[in-house]
Amino acid sequence: MKRFQILTLASLLLSAVILQACGGGSNYSKTPWQYNEAPRQAAQKPKDISDLNKIEASEATAVVQAPQASDQNLPPVKVAILLPLSGKHSAMGESMLNAAQMALFEIGHNSFELTPRDTQGTPSGAREAAQDAVNSGAQLVLGPLFAESVKAAKSVTRNAGVNMIAFSTDWTLADNSTFMMGFLPFDQVNRIIYYASANGFNNIGVFAPSTKYGDAVVSAYNNMSARAGVNTVASQKFSPNSASISTTMRQFAQYDQRNAGGQMAPAPYDAIFMPVGGDEARMVASFASQYDMRPNDVKRLGTGLWDDDSLASDPALSRGWFAAPSPKSRSAFERRYFQTYAVTPPRLATLAYDATALAAVLARNGLTTNGRPSFDTVSIKNPNGFAGIDGIFRFLEGGLVERGLAVLEFRNGRITVLEDAPNTFQQQAM
Repeated sequence: MKRFQILTLASLLLSAVILQACGGGSNYSKTPWQYNEAPRQAAQKPKDISDLNKIEASEATAVVQAPQASDQNLPPVKVAILLPLSGKHSAMGESMLNAAQMALFEIGHNSFELTPRDTQGTPSGAREAAQDAVNSGAQLVLGPLFAESVKAAKSVTRNAGVNMIAFSTDWTLADNSTFMMGFLPFDQVNRIIYYASANGFNNIGVFAPSTKYGDAVVSAYNNMSARAGVNTVASQKFSPNSASISTTMRQFAQYDQRNAGGQMAPAPYDAIFMPVGGDEARMVASFASQYDMRPNDVKRLGTGLWDDDSLASDPALSRGWFAAPSPKSRSAFERRYFQTYAVTPPRLATLAYDATALAAVLARNGLTTNGRPSFDTVSIKNPNGFAGIDGIFRFLEGGLVERGLAVLEFRNGRITVLEDAPNTFQQQAM
C-alpha cells in the first residue's frame, strides 16, 4: 500500500507557498435497474460550503491564514480520500487530490486531517486502501472514483460503520451509508424535459443507445415526461458505435414516408432527446440532419454528457439544450486551480473539491455543537442540501445525489447559460 502524507491546514499553508512559487470513465454495473424517484423532504436554504468561491485566491489566502479562534481547540478529525494515485488513471487521481487540497486550504480548519490513499485504479487496491484508512481511524471516506473500486471499498467501510461519499456514477451501488456524488443523469433528464415542455417542445422523439446508461435514462424520461406534459411520439433504441445507426435514424425520422409524395413533409418531432455524448452525439445529430431533421427545425435535447466544450462547435448540435451544473462558479475554481498548479483541471476535479469542503463543514458543525464531526447519515442527508462549486446538491434516501442544474445551450461555438440553476431546493417538485 502506497501511503501519503496526512494533509492538514498547516501543511497546506506551507505547500501553497511552494506551489505558487513553482507554478506548480464512468463504469456502470450490468445489473438491470429501473428508475424510481426517491422521496424528497421539504427544504430551506442550503448550507454554503463554498464561500471562498466568491473571492479571489489572494483574498482566500488571507482568510485561511487567520482561522477562527474557536478552531484552535477542536479535537482532530480524520478523513480519508481514496483515489487512483498510481497506474493508468494516476493523472486523474492527482488532479482530484490537487482539488481536495485546495478545498482544505480554503475551507478547512486546523483540526481537520485529510489522508490520501492510493487505490491504484483497481478493486483490490481500493479494498486495501479502504482497510488501511479504517485501520488508521478515518471517520469518513471520500472516493473512490470507479464503480468496481467503490464496490470493493464499500464492503470494508460498511462493515466498519464508516460512511463513504464516492465519486462514481454507478447509482446501483448507492445506499444509506454509501453516497454517490458523481454526475447522475436523472436530475438532468427532469430539468431539460420540463424546460423543453415549458418552451413549447411537447412532441418529442427519444433516440437512445441500447446500454445500461441509455436504459436508465429512458426509464427516467418515461417516469417524468407525462408529468411534464410531453407527448412521446416515438422511442427508439440503437446499437452504439454501430454502422446501423444511419439505418435506425432513417426509420426513426420516418424519412421515406415523409418523402413519399416527392416533397418532404415536416418532421414528426419538435425535439429529439439524445442521451449520448462525445463522437456518438456528433454522429447521431449528423444523421438526424441528413434525414431532414436539422437543428433549426428539430431541437436537440441532451444530458450532462453534453457538458463538453468540444461539442459546442458542431453544426448538427447547434442550439441544442442540455442540463448540467452551471459553469459560472466552476470558472472561478478553474482559474484558482490554474493559478496554483499551472494546468487546467479535468471536469471531475470539482467533485473532490466539493466532497472535501463538505467534510470540513460537517466536521466543524458537529464539533462546535456536540463535540464530534457530523458524519452520520442524517447529517449527510440534510434536506436543505449544500452549495458547492457545482451548485446546490443534497443526498436523498438511498444515497443518490440530487443537484440543482442550469439549462445550457450550444450557441456560436460556446456553451451558454439559458436559465440559471436554482440556489435552493425549496421550490423543487416534491
